[in-house]
Amino acid sequence: MRKISKSQFKPRALELFREVEATGQPLIITDNGTPTLEIRPYAPQRTNPLDALRGSVLFFDPPLETPE
Repeated sequence: MRKISKSQFKPRALELFREVEATGQPLIITDNGTPTLEIRPYAPQRTNPLDALRGSVLFFDPPLETPE
């Protein structure tokens, strides 16, 4: 991944946005050498996020029923 400082990013923002769009490669924005932001192409989520949880409940105790 390519990294660039905030001070270098600011005057070239539109140019860098177009570059990310064209190449599809993310860009890391740093502040004093520490990564703070990631710019990457938008990828719409095509699956339902709850599908990842489907079937993951191992035990369910109904909260309103009294134990026997």
